[in-house]
Amino acid sequence: MRSRMQFLRSGRSIALRPKVTDYSSCQIPLCLRLQQGRMITADEKPLPEAEHSGKGPNQDQLPHVSEEAAATGKITGEGGPDVEQGTPVQEVLKRDDKSQEKAPKVIQDQFNSSSPKGTRSYSTSTRWHAQAMISPGSAEVQPPGHIFGLPELPLPSTSNLKHRYDPVVHQVTNLLMQDGKLSKAQRNMAMILERLRTASPPAPDPRHPLIPGAPPTSHLPLNPILYLTLAIDSVAPLLRIRSQKGAAGGGVALQIPIPLNLRQRRRTAVMWILDAASKKRTKGSGRTMFAHKVADELISIVEGKSGVWEKRSGIHRLGISARANLSYGSRRR
Repeated sequence: MRSRMQFLRSGRSIALRPKVTDYSSCQIPLCLRLQQGRMITADEKPLPEAEHSGKGPNQDQLPHVSEEAAATGKITGEGGPDVEQGTPVQEVLKRDDKSQEKAPKVIQDQFNSSSPKGTRSYSTSTRWHAQAMISPGSAEVQPPGHIFGLPELPLPSTSNLKHRYDPVVHQVTNLLMQDGKLSKAQRNMAMILERLRTASPPAPDPRHPLIPGAPPTSHLPLNPILYLTLAIDSVAPLLRIRSQKGAAGGGVALQIPIPLNLRQRRRTAVMWILDAASKKRTKGSGRTMFAHKVADELISIVEGKSGVWEKRSGIHRLGISARANLSYGSRRR
């Protein structure tokens, strides 16, 4: 049985080729073929000429930009550009004789004209002015070597990388640090100083005076590091109490006052301040909470409202009452 042809399917596979259009055989419109160029015959009259033989207003060649600027500078008295300034092309043509023969007549005339020996066709006034500004007396010739000068020896204590911060700021930062997170402590230290700088000037209390030689309290926000140092040194105790058993014989413990140096005094004062700040009532949340509480505690110390003053006075009273026990402590040593 013959297979039937499926015309619908077979038609899909047939490639339809478009008819190639020959544009050359397209007919040109009649109006375009009949149109011809208009020729001037002898019968027609020529165009009228101008009465005067001079050039018209638009036929004169405009001056060069440099010439116009020079003319303007001459009128105003400011001095325009150098019109006689040439181009390096003339220097190139001087080296090639064949190019000189083909050069314009104006340039050839410049070559034939007598010029002083050692002169150039282009101006070097810019370089001359730059050299004139540098006087030989003021310019010091430095020997080749380091770009920046070497530091003077011996180095000051503040030039060391480990001691680039203020000693009080460095000590308080280390005491603020927990679990070895130095970057967090430095951030809190920066927030404390910023809080001291932006706070209003404190009002001092005459019952709790600051250390002698302190500047006026209205000037403290201008220098937050001095603000911090003044608050810590004002409440720093001068001594500590050590309990020593058997100093006087038997098992009775005696309270012996021990003097402290500057760093020990500041450490004791900072620990008191941090302890008082941790017991303060929380006023906010986030990473700035603890730093703001420490800064508020420092401000309250300068104003004489902090409880750290009572701790300092209590240690001093106890040391005064126990000063008789110093002889027992020296025997023990």
